Amino acid sequence: MNAPTQATEVQLASRPQGAPTLENFTVANTAIPSPGEGQLLVRNSVISVDPYMRGRMSDRKSYATPYELGRAMQGGAVGEVVESTVDGFKPGDHVLHFEGWRTHAVIDAKTAVKVDGAVSPLSNYLGVLGMTGLTAYAGLFRVAGFKAGDTVFVSGAAGAVGSIVGQLAKLNGAKRVIGSAGSAEKVKWLVEELGFDAAFNYKDGPVAEQLREAAPEGIDVYFDNVGGEHLEAAIDSMNLNGRIAVCGMISQYNATEPTPAPRNLATIIAKRFTMTGFLVGDHYDLQAKFVAEVAPLVASGELKHSETFVDGIENAPQAFIDMLEGANTGKMLVRV
Repeated sequence: MNAPTQATEVQLASRPQGAPTLENFTVANTAIPSPGEGQLLVRNSVISVDPYMRGRMSDRKSYATPYELGRAMQGGAVGEVVESTVDGFKPGDHVLHFEGWRTHAVIDAKTAVKVDGAVSPLSNYLGVLGMTGLTAYAGLFRVAGFKAGDTVFVSGAAGAVGSIVGQLAKLNGAKRVIGSAGSAEKVKWLVEELGFDAAFNYKDGPVAEQLREAAPEGIDVYFDNVGGEHLEAAIDSMNLNGRIAVCGMISQYNATEPTPAPRNLATIIAKRFTMTGFLVGDHYDLQAKFVAEVAPLVASGELKHSETFVDGIENAPQAFIDMLEGANTGKMLVRV
């Protein structure tokens, strides 16, 4: 099979002001260089679009380097090796890497992880068995210090991370698990399919009121994917010595003006709760333990997960925009 000479990639055309639009992206055709020493040419099969990418579209200083204008964006991807200059990788192997947002990528072999589609669908390595799942696992058990008997509240609970957090808590002895989501269909899915004890649509009324009704005895752990009103509500319902793991604050990612801090933050003194932000990259030492514990749960069907697929690399920008607006259930993915 002749190696392809041209790739299609999604480039950042301009930095968004507020919510991203399609005008912020360019879909371009580019030549594919031959892999050099220590490199692989990979044909991508599935790419991931994730909330954190919105931060990299801005030029503010952060934990990750901003995307460059006029250059292809980056993100998680799984693909098939087309050419290899490295022992241990051969054409036909599937690898997980970080050069998504394009049909083909030349990558350093040391940054690639070989994955087996016969063990689990390739998309799972971007979701439930990949960075998404590890984020949920590390955030719940290490950062939030979850223990059996805790009452847990998860915001954005129908998303890729939140849906796994709630199920892991239930499977490990939570007293009660509550989730918030943005539609009646998602609320139904959380309760009837994933086993949450309660869930509510945050669009139906004040979050604080709905959370108090769902957790009349308060909460011990809050896994924050949303921030804003949700964080304030969680603080209001937090029990003594509770723990908050801040994974994301998607409600603020498109804000053009500074957003107010939770108005009740001073109660941290009396309630003695902890609030800790975290990045999954700080917890890769848990990867083997995570896979050993979670992969059997996925294989047995005890831990359920959902994927929302969009087809075509040219549709990746719209998939990203839709994900930020909550159009997905579970993990948002693009089939290249």
